[in-house]
Amino acid sequence: MIAMVNTLKGWVPRVVAITERVPWAIPLFGFGSGLASFFLVERKEEIAQFIAVMMLASWCWLTLEKVLRRYFARWFGVQLPPPVLNYFAQIVHQESLFFIIPFFFITTAWNSGQMVFTGLLLVSAFISIIDPLYFRWLAPRRWLYFSFHGVTLFAVLLTALPIIFQLPTWKSYIWSLAIALAITLPNVASELAWRWWQRTLAIILLAAVVTLLALVLRPWVPPATLWLTEVAITQQFDGEKRAPETSLKSITEQQLQSGLYAYTAIHAPRGLRERIYHVWTLNGKPIDKVALEINGGRQAGYRAWSHKVNFPANSLGRWQIHVMTEANQLIGVLRFNVVTAMDAAAVNDAHLDSSAETITPASPSSATPDGLMKEQLLEMTGQNK
Repeated sequence: MIAMVNTLKGWVPRVVAITERVPWAIPLFGFGSGLASFFLVERKEEIAQFIAVMMLASWCWLTLEKVLRRYFARWFGVQLPPPVLNYFAQIVHQESLFFIIPFFFITTAWNSGQMVFTGLLLVSAFISIIDPLYFRWLAPRRWLYFSFHGVTLFAVLLTALPIIFQLPTWKSYIWSLAIALAITLPNVASELAWRWWQRTLAIILLAAVVTLLALVLRPWVPPATLWLTEVAITQQFDGEKRAPETSLKSITEQQLQSGLYAYTAIHAPRGLRERIYHVWTLNGKPIDKVALEINGGRQAGYRAWSHKVNFPANSLGRWQIHVMTEANQLIGVLRFNVVTAMDAAAVNDAHLDSSAETITPASPSSATPDGLMKEQLLEMTGQNK
């Protein structure tokens, strides 16, 4: 152990000297490692967990930078120059954003408000890899820099907490918001040339305003670790295979009376237990809301479905089943139309495609569902409608 410490003491000054001679190598390394995490995160969940832990560790360093810098100087006898620390902060931001963007990209419903949050992350990632933007525009504006820091940390926690600690989406959201605010707001307030009590009051007011906005705009934040892998609207369901036999895009009112299944396979981190909802709507008006419990771990997604047999007297129109989290975040949407018999005949004559649709991009997978699942048929739970 002593020999290892002595070796590190010998190498650290050399590394610091190299970074001072070729500072451009540090952001280049950060960009390359960020791209690596972008491509590796989809390969194996274990890799995603490891990267998530490393992300949280790097954020701990960034948060405790001043304290750790003093200990670093005491242990290794060398002061880290400011450029090295600045580039390290840039690397953390790059790594974090490149790690989380694949999750948010695949879970975003692009024709909803979620595109605003994911778009903000994409813009942040662009800023983090362009040195003139990062060091000459963002870093000198300290309040903006700390806000950038807070948003990135918030998104990292939204992704990492469900993967590492199997926290449900709504708990992850609350904890992520609380931690990001606790770290960010004191730094933002410290930039104000006010007295201590004025800064304290500013922190309290900012925390209240940001928390209120975050709760109101929560549907605009994609559930980073939940996405649809397979969906179907069907009247025929294979109970043994736990899979739909057909997939419909339109149906007549007469056929509707025998009931419909809304089938969804949802990918979630291993060990995560999450309550999701199927919200049935007609022409934008909510008709039914059905709670389903899912467990994470299957690559092809945890299979859950709701079965509706009672429909309004006039069911013609556009039907949608919104797949929602308990935090009111949209996972995806299934769509179908209820038409008259005459319209159905015209559709059949035109040979239209009868596949189900979803607005959330499905994770590429050709795997056939092979796991068993606790049946979520509503007539068995007393929730059938």
